[in-house]
Amino acid sequence: MPDTLPADSVGLVSPETLHFDQPIALACGQTLDSYDLVVETYGTLNSDASNAVLICHALSGHHHAAGYHAMDERKPGWWDSCIGPGKPIDTNRFFVVSVNNLGGCHGSTGPASTNPATGKPYGPDFPVITVTDWVESQARLADRLGIEQWAAVVGGSLGGMQALQWSLSYPDRVRHAVVIASTPKLSAQNIAFNEVARQAITSDREFHEGRYYDFNAIPRRGLMLARMVGHITYLSDASMGEKFGRELRDEAYQFGFGAEFQVESYLRYQGERFSESFDANTYLLMTRALDYFDPAWETNGDLAKALAPAKCEYLVLSFSTDWRFSPERSEEMVNAMISARKKVSYAEIDAPWGHDAFLIPTPRYTDVFTAYLDRVAREVGA
Repeated sequence: MPDTLPADSVGLVSPETLHFDQPIALACGQTLDSYDLVVETYGTLNSDASNAVLICHALSGHHHAAGYHAMDERKPGWWDSCIGPGKPIDTNRFFVVSVNNLGGCHGSTGPASTNPATGKPYGPDFPVITVTDWVESQARLADRLGIEQWAAVVGGSLGGMQALQWSLSYPDRVRHAVVIASTPKLSAQNIAFNEVARQAITSDREFHEGRYYDFNAIPRRGLMLARMVGHITYLSDASMGEKFGRELRDEAYQFGFGAEFQVESYLRYQGERFSESFDANTYLLMTRALDYFDPAWETNGDLAKALAPAKCEYLVLSFSTDWRFSPERSEEMVNAMISARKKVSYAEIDAPWGHDAFLIPTPRYTDVFTAYLDRVAREVGA
C-alpha cells in the first residue's frame, strides 16, 4: 500500500452500524423485531437530498464498496473501480450509500447474530430472506438518512435484482434503476448450481444442521466447494483458458489427485480464502434469495405486466461472455420494459471475463456507465 491514496479514491472510510427498532415483517411470514444494518457512505448529500445513489451488493458482497478502511489495507472496496471522484458513480456529484443486507455476515443482523429469544446465534433459525425484504429494509434506511427518492439504485448480479425490485416496490422513490449483469429470474440451471453449493455446505460434517457456532466449528470444506462451484460459473471458458490454460504447477504429471494444474490450485485458494471470511448460513440464505426472485410470479409469468407500476428509467447492461446471467436474459427484461412502455437504455458489452466482467472497468463499459450516470447527475442538479 502506498503512503498516499489514489487521487480518484474516496479515501479512508468507516462503516456505520444503524439500529432499527421497528419490526419488519418478512415475506416468509416471520418478523424481525429489531435489526442492524451496516452502511458506508461516500460523497456529500446535497441540500434537497436529491443526489443519493444506493449500491446493492451481489451474493458475496457487503457494504465496503469503495475506498480503504486503513492505509495498510491491501485492496480497496469491491467496486472501487466504479465509485469515486471522476469514476462512473462520481462522488464529487453523488452521495453514495452502500449497505450490507439483512442476513449478511459483515455486521448486519444475520444468522451469526444473537437471537434475543435464546441468547445464542440465530443459526438456522434466522428467517429466509427475499429480495423484496431487502428492498423494504433499504427503504427504511433511506428514511433514516432523510432520502425521499434515490437518484439511482444500482446493482450487479443479485444487486441488479434489488435495483429492479426497487422500481416495483417503491416506484415513486427511485428515478433510475441500473441493472447490470442480472436477470428477471433464475434459469433451472442457475437454481441447480445454487443447490449443488448448498448441498456442499449442508453435507459438511462440521455443519451441525446450521448450529456450528455452538460447536465452535466452521463447515470449511463445504464453503470451499460451494465457492469453487460458484467461481467457475462467474468466469468464462476463454478467461480461464487465457489465465491458466493447462499449465501445470510442476514440470510433469504427479499421477495423483493433488492440485497439479494451476487452475486447480487457484480454485482451492479461492475456496479456502472464502471459507475464512463468509458465513455458511448466510451463503444458504443468499442463494435462496436468488432462487426465489421472480417479479412475474404474481402476474402468471407476464413480466411486462409485473413492470407496470414502475415509473423510473432503466439502464440495463449485459456482457457477451456471461453465461451465468446471459445477455439473452437481459434482453428478455429489456423487451418486457419496452412492452410495458418504460424508458430503457440497453448495451451488451463485449468482454471476455464472463459474469465477473461487471466488476472490471473495460473502456466501453465505463463509457456507457459514465454517460448514463452523468445524465442522472444533470437531472438532479449534481
